[in-house]
Amino acid sequence: MARIALTLGPVFFHWPADRLANFYRRIADEAAIDRVHIGEVVCGKRMPFSDPVWPEIIERLERGGKEVVLSTLAAPATVRERKAVEELCSDGRLVEINDITALPTRFGQPFVAGPFVNVYNEASAQFLIRRGARTICPPVELSLAVTGTMARACPEVEFELFAFGRLPLALSGRCYHARLHGLHKDSCQFTCEENPDGLSVDTLDGQEFLAVNGVQTLSHQVQAFCPESADLLACGVTRLRLSPQTVDMVIVAQTYRALLDGAETPTGARFILSCLDLPGALAVGFPHGRPGCHVPDTI
Repeated sequence: MARIALTLGPVFFHWPADRLANFYRRIADEAAIDRVHIGEVVCGKRMPFSDPVWPEIIERLERGGKEVVLSTLAAPATVRERKAVEELCSDGRLVEINDITALPTRFGQPFVAGPFVNVYNEASAQFLIRRGARTICPPVELSLAVTGTMARACPEVEFELFAFGRLPLALSGRCYHARLHGLHKDSCQFTCEENPDGLSVDTLDGQEFLAVNGVQTLSHQVQAFCPESADLLACGVTRLRLSPQTVDMVIVAQTYRALLDGAETPTGARFILSCLDLPGALAVGFPHGRPGCHVPDTI
């Protein structure tokens, strides 16, 4: 049986440089991860804080045997941000495109189509493949069955499914964290750093609803899709993506590696994940074609 690869997606949250460095050192040395995405995806204003540490992190990850992918902004809004995306797309390493405007710069070179790019059918997938896509991670709301339909129609490219973490749902022109503190987006004072897993949002009735991360809306629940390798391969899916949270991501990666290698059951894997200090309850709706907030019947 072919081996399902594990990918660590980019950090969505505003973590300080020292936290980022320490996090990726552990990933490089201890995590059962094949590919690691690094870079700012959510807010270009954060880039001056993280950019200085990326060279050291890339060197450490590659020395640890990880394939490094440079992730780009999902909604570049300024000339400086668009220029930063162009510079990343000119790099010799594999690049993740999260906004379609990056395609002209990367045209003809291999890239990953991230979950912020709208790929909902085979025609969209083929459009990206013709321009260099090597891996496609479809939007998180697509089911395994729908992704499988695309994957079987496009066997020349890898398909990756978002398996773990708070789900990225939307991006806004407004910064929720700034507004909450009575600030404007341009003078936000980077208050999003206070919530390293995102800020939980409840309804007026006190129901857990969503999470916000600067300009980003995320699910409140933490997706924990725990499939068996045979089910993924039958659908043509060859990668699972884990999205960083402040929990021990080495344990998360070990759990998924054991699951995919047949050393752990789906129920056992979900139980291990449920014992971690997660920012929200486990949910696994979207991969099964159900509402994203659906909670597994058994843990």
